Amino acid sequence: MSNTTTRTSKDLNLSKGRIDRLIISSPYQEPQEHWHFDKDSRHFVRKEGRRPSGNFVPLQFPTDSFDPGVFREIPLVNEIRKKVAIWRRAGRPGITSTTRQLLDYWTSEEEFEHRRFFFCQIEAIETLIWLLEVADTEGADIKIPSDGGSFQRICAKMATGTGKTIVMAMLAAWQILNKVSSPTDPRFSKYILLIAPGLTVKSRLAVLTLSSEVSYYEQFKIIPSTEMFRKLRQGKIIVHNWHALDWETEEKIKKRRTVDKRGAKSDGAYVREILGDMANKKNILVINDEAHHAWRLDLSSGTKGVVKSEVDQATKWIGALDRIHRACGIKCCYDFSATPFIPTGTKRSEDSLFGWIVSDFGLTDAIESGLVKTPRVVIRDSASPNSNFTPSRLYHIYSDPEVKEDLNRRADASEPLPSLVQNAFYLLGYDWRETAKEWAADNNPVPPVMITVANRTETAARIKQAFDDGSIQIEELCNPERTLRIDSKVLERAESSATPIAEVDHDSSDGSKLTLKQKSENLRRAVDTVGQKGELGERIQNVISVGMLSEGWDAKTVTHIMGLRAFSSQLLCEQVVGRGLRRRSYEINPKTGMFDPEYVNIFGVPFTFLPHEIGPNGPPPPEKPRTKIEPDESKAEFEISWPNIIRIDHRYTPRLSLDWENLHPLKLSANEIIVEAKLAPIVDGKPDIANINSVALDQLTRDYRLQTAAFDMARKVYQKMRPEWSGDEITLVCQLVRLTEDFIGWKGLSITPSEYYRDIKWRRLILALRINQLVQHIWSAIRFENTKSLEPIFDTERPISSTSKMGEWYTKKKCGKARHSHINYCVYDSTWEKSDAHALDVSPEVHAWVKNDHLGFEILYLDGGIVRKYRPDFLIRLASGEMLILETKGVMGRADKAKLEFLDEWVKAVNSHGGFGRWHWAVSDEHARVGDILERFNRLRTKNQTDG
Repeated sequence: MSNTTTRTSKDLNLSKGRIDRLIISSPYQEPQEHWHFDKDSRHFVRKEGRRPSGNFVPLQFPTDSFDPGVFREIPLVNEIRKKVAIWRRAGRPGITSTTRQLLDYWTSEEEFEHRRFFFCQIEAIETLIWLLEVADTEGADIKIPSDGGSFQRICAKMATGTGKTIVMAMLAAWQILNKVSSPTDPRFSKYILLIAPGLTVKSRLAVLTLSSEVSYYEQFKIIPSTEMFRKLRQGKIIVHNWHALDWETEEKIKKRRTVDKRGAKSDGAYVREILGDMANKKNILVINDEAHHAWRLDLSSGTKGVVKSEVDQATKWIGALDRIHRACGIKCCYDFSATPFIPTGTKRSEDSLFGWIVSDFGLTDAIESGLVKTPRVVIRDSASPNSNFTPSRLYHIYSDPEVKEDLNRRADASEPLPSLVQNAFYLLGYDWRETAKEWAADNNPVPPVMITVANRTETAARIKQAFDDGSIQIEELCNPERTLRIDSKVLERAESSATPIAEVDHDSSDGSKLTLKQKSENLRRAVDTVGQKGELGERIQNVISVGMLSEGWDAKTVTHIMGLRAFSSQLLCEQVVGRGLRRRSYEINPKTGMFDPEYVNIFGVPFTFLPHEIGPNGPPPPEKPRTKIEPDESKAEFEISWPNIIRIDHRYTPRLSLDWENLHPLKLSANEIIVEAKLAPIVDGKPDIANINSVALDQLTRDYRLQTAAFDMARKVYQKMRPEWSGDEITLVCQLVRLTEDFIGWKGLSITPSEYYRDIKWRRLILALRINQLVQHIWSAIRFENTKSLEPIFDTERPISSTSKMGEWYTKKKCGKARHSHINYCVYDSTWEKSDAHALDVSPEVHAWVKNDHLGFEILYLDGGIVRKYRPDFLIRLASGEMLILETKGVMGRADKAKLEFLDEWVKAVNSHGGFGRWHWAVSDEHARVGDILERFNRLRTKNQTDG
């Protein structure tokens, strides 16, 4: 915030217990500590261990202090969380082979180098898997409460911005793939109904259908193989917004029977209308997004105090599911929500949490892991008393007596705002302007956004008028064309459509007035695309809304929030602030291993349970925007494409041999081998050291012979080569036995320390325990030295990829413009890369080039017996039309040599195919810089032209 709003921490008596960084956890690991409010010292302290699942219930609300109130745990979540953690550490036993393949893939750091799945995403899907596949077999006594209906509901509570849509994709993949692999397993279903609260969210969730052009299963690599993709497409996923589930109540039927004698539709007819062909299937799966809208009304507590529209929506939503369950059977309903509360209709300060929540990663957890922006709540100002316990008047502006009375009257739009509100807009507006200047200086294509949530239509009109006529004298914010006032009723009309209307111009092309439906859809489109380059909402920077912004609003450019309404609960605070929490960058700081903070500055939203980040000199300045990296449509001529190769098949020479003199040596370490373990019985929870037994490998040294090692190796190599061998099997076996026997006696195979190599027993033991490493080494050598021809095998789903397929991403690393690259900027990881990129951009020998960063161009290679992924640095299309893969490398290590061998094999395979032009590869190092390499290719091209 600007200096006008705060004093230093010393002035404000905040130096003790000061929080200078809220982010204390890696997004990819389970939290090991958390910020805890100590009621005795009245400060937040850093506490070891993970925060228990639960929620704060203020003693009163709105509160007149920062006391978070009473913390109420969610015992069911905490119990399940412990059991799932034990199961995870044990290697996740008791699951199907399909589930294991998915979990191993989703948790592989090698597979997801650029952006792994967050811990909260993995934990959520692990929990759902454990409950279905493991809990009963382990005898876990887990009782999930019912919502009062006849089908099971299970809820995953995930804060806004933590990626629950990806978890839904994981859930769908897990269910469908298991059902296709084991059709008789009653635990799974391949028919899924996904329900959203409105048209915006429904449109977003289209990425989860199996026919979507933009698929999350591909974009986020949810599926590990082409074969699994084929299985996935045997399932069916339907997405509806809840309005499409509307059905007539008996009361409504009675009202229209005077003119229409039709009765209510049967459950069967209703479900056929909703589900189409899927209505004939049994035991479907339901996924509820924003599931806090779907609840059963507790008539015992009455409906007084509950908004009628909420009751109608909840009744229709849950009633529709009841009808579907009666007609086809709902196997399970999985609920997802950041705020799974049921309105109680009472005057209590908090609503009631769903009883069937099984996993929880709440807003504070998300903030401490850096998954969302850090909210900065105004807690002091220059007019505040010098006390820790009396908030600024800006903390909950609406509750100020002068403001509340003024904003609750039917005032004309031209009437001035209360002085405190005017003051608040100046403070927050000037701070927004400084942020806007920084964004402009950094060439950010869209502006930062300030959103205001007002209490009523008249207030919103007064705010809009104050900006339009310049009463709030911040010129940059007073541009009517960049201000969007959201009429909640009009927006709800657009959100409630079962299907969107066709694309409509912002204004009617023939000058005629737009219909109400067209106006509604235009508003929805503008709201839905705030901060998106090239869209209707691209230039919007000042959003004024009544009540709440629509769910699914995922603008990442919100930097400031003004709350001018009553906040009767912390739930409402979280929902409002949640509209501005989505991050712009997901780039890990290599020094901390965590995300760097992004901020949203907040006036008027009275959070009581959040720790507040305060630096040595008050809150830090607004976060500078990251650079957006994306394909540039205006430079489509520089698009580069490449074949997607999933493996390379070899055709071998009939006689196998190895060049032992040039074969890469292999060194095995005896120090890495465990040859003995000691065990003791547990008595009263402690080991009895008086009764220790040893388990040793002495017998293995006697049983395992060198000849046995040779045959074991030959057998394993044979299994790898047999599918590609065109000759006689006996001939292959005999040759492999000969080569493996020679390999065991080869001087390049060594064991350290050397005395272990000379001791025949130790040598046998080490060879036995490192057999897979030996096999991988000799097999790799045989493949490279004895290949007659190579055949690339392409990904059948996407055989060709290109720079146009790269999704947008953000970085704070140094970037440079690239004139001859399809991608707008080149991100530099080193000065050397920067130099090479510049040389490529200015060279007449280069037609187009791109740095291989987030492109997905990968080459599989073997290193130490493990399949890894290699991502070369640059892809280049030379002036001749031929392709060059360039690696920038300083010191060449063992793994680098392996990468280049497989790179060479990849290039040879592509060239032998002949359908992708001519490819080359080269390394830019201290001996051969980019200019030298390009000159070499120029001389080669000139020579070929001369010879031709």
